[in-house]
Amino acid sequence: MELLQAFLTVTVVHLLAAASPGPDFVMVSQQSLVHGRRAGLLCSLGIALGLSVHIVYSSIGMASLMSQSSGLLWVIKYLAAAYLIYLGIKGLRSRAASSTSEAPGEVLRRPAWKLVSMGFLCNAINPKAPLYFLSVFSLVLTPDMPPLQLAALGLWMMLLQFGWFSSVALLLSWPAVKRRFLRIGHWVDRVLGMVMLGFGLRLLFSRTN
Repeated sequence: MELLQAFLTVTVVHLLAAASPGPDFVMVSQQSLVHGRRAGLLCSLGIALGLSVHIVYSSIGMASLMSQSSGLLWVIKYLAAAYLIYLGIKGLRSRAASSTSEAPGEVLRRPAWKLVSMGFLCNAINPKAPLYFLSVFSLVLTPDMPPLQLAALGLWMMLLQFGWFSSVALLLSWPAVKRRFLRIGHWVDRVLGMVMLGFGLRLLFSRTN
């Protein structure tokens, strides 16, 4: 497959995958609506960086190994479920901001590294990612593809991921949208926390194929 065709294929497939509802989308929405643009963008950066984990093992054939190792998949599954459940419970425990605060979501300014790591972990331990990336890479990889081109494809996927979720963060933190959520920010946190908890419980009790 020619390089340009490979980039076009990756662009279409990966944007469709990124746009589908999932834990990454819920996390960026939650952070953007409740804690503002900075939080949403930093989580988006962490999610994009989390892709590097999947890109590395997929490019060296580890995805195939993981797809055949039921034990390893179970470990990844339980780690991911535990993390999603933790995020869900944390959201459900969200409290209303002080009535004297003009910007409830920004009172407690979270460290950048913590927001980035939240996004990174949410994406990196996604148990569905190995087979997804194996599928994508099988579409575009050829035995004679130079490592530099492979690295460029991986970097492009990370940029696509960051671009999409950054757009989501900017839209949801737009003042016209954000003002509507200032008074109900803790309820947004609780609802999205319930969704995240649902993802975790569904993953915990689902079968690993």
